[in-house]
Amino acid sequence: MRAICVLIHRYVGLLMVPFLFVTGLTGAIISWDHELDKLLNPQLMHVPTRSPAVPAMSSLALARRIEARDARVRVSFIPLVAEAGQSLAFGVQARIDPATGRPFAAGYNQVFIDPADGAELGRREWGAVWPITRETFVSFLYKLHFSLHLPPMWGSDRWGIWLLGTVALLWTVDCFTGVYLTFPAPPRRAAASRSWYQRWQTSWRIRRGAGSYKLNFDLHRAFSLWTWALLLILAFTAFSLNLYREVFYPVLSAVSQVTPTPFDTRRMADPDQPIEAQVDFAAIVDCAQAEAQRRDWREPPGSVFYSTAFGVYGVQFFVPGGDHGAAGVGPPRLYFDGQDGRLLGERLPWRGTVADLFVQAQFPLHSGRLLGLPGRILISSMGFVVAMLSATGAYVWWRKRRSRRQYRDRSAP
Repeated sequence: MRAICVLIHRYVGLLMVPFLFVTGLTGAIISWDHELDKLLNPQLMHVPTRSPAVPAMSSLALARRIEARDARVRVSFIPLVAEAGQSLAFGVQARIDPATGRPFAAGYNQVFIDPADGAELGRREWGAVWPITRETFVSFLYKLHFSLHLPPMWGSDRWGIWLLGTVALLWTVDCFTGVYLTFPAPPRRAAASRSWYQRWQTSWRIRRGAGSYKLNFDLHRAFSLWTWALLLILAFTAFSLNLYREVFYPVLSAVSQVTPTPFDTRRMADPDQPIEAQVDFAAIVDCAQAEAQRRDWREPPGSVFYSTAFGVYGVQFFVPGGDHGAAGVGPPRLYFDGQDGRLLGERLPWRGTVADLFVQAQFPLHSGRLLGLPGRILISSMGFVVAMLSATGAYVWWRKRRSRRQYRDRSAP
C-alpha cells in the first residue's frame, strides 16, 4: 500500500507542479483583486464626489447610451447602484456580425461610466491575454488562475477550465496519499525504541542546518501537515468550481437534493448563436422590484445581467457596496426568462437544503470570503504555501533522482 502511495504522490505531484505553482501565486494575488484594480486604475474606478443635489442618471438610460455609441455591442451587465465616489462598470458583449456569422471584434467587454453625467471614463477587455496593461493586469491574473488562458479548441473555450479542474481533482486525491506518507512506516524490528506517535512528531518539524535537501524535504512535509485541512479545501473547491456543470453538480444531485438554477437545467447555446432577449432590461427590473416587494425584501435591485448563452436574466438585490454580501456567497437573486419575462427561480444566501448550502459554500471557502478579511488573508497566504510546496516537491524529486543515478553509475561494472 505504501509503495503505491509513493508512486501516486511522486508522479501525480510532478504532473501538478507547474499548474499548482502558477495557480498558487496567482491565487495569492487575486485574493485582493478589487483592491488592486482600484489602486492600479483610479481613472476608471473613481469619480469626483459631488453634492447630493446632483441627480444621478438612470443606469438603464446609460446602458442605452453605450449601445448607441457602438452598435457592435450589447450591454450584458448593468450596475443599478453606485457607491459614493465610484464609477459604474457595465459589462458588454459583442453582437454577431451578419457578414461573418461570428461576434464582432469589439476589443472590449467593460465600459466605465460616470453615473452623474454619463461621461465614459474608459473601456477595457476584462481577462485579455495581450497586451497586458495596467487596466488588464488584475483580470489577466484572475483568468490565468482558473483557465490558464488556453485558446478555444474544437468548438469550446473551456479547455483550460477543464484541465485545471482535473488537476484539482487529482490534487484532492493526492492530499490523502501525501498525508498517509507522513505516517511512519512500521518498524523493521519488533522492539522499537520510540513509539509510533513519537516518530510521527518528527514529520511536523523543520531541521536547521541540515543542508538544502533536508530543508526542502522538511518544508514540504511539515507545511503539508500544518496546512493539510486548508489544502484539501482549496483542492476540492477548485475542482467543484471548475467542473461544476460537468461533474460536481451531476454527482451531487444524484446523491442529494439540490435546488437547480436555470443555468443547471438549460443547455448552453453556441456562442455564435446567442439567445436574443425578447424582454428588455427595464421590464425585467420592474418585474424584479414587484416580486421583491411581494416577498418583503428590503434591499433594492443592485444589478441586473442577461446571459445570451442561457436566455436568462438575473437580478441581484443589495445596497451599494454589498454585492459580495452574506459571507461571500452573494446577495439574494431572482431569475427571469429572457423570452417572456416569467420568474424562473431564486437564489437566497445560506438558504435551502443541506446540499444547497454545500454548493453555495464552495466559492466563499475557496476565496476565504467566508471568514471576511481574516479569511482572505489566510487564503492569500495559502497561495504562497501551495507554490512553495510545488517547488520543494520538485526539488526533492530531482535530488532523489540524481542520487539514484549516481548510485547506479558507481555500481555499474
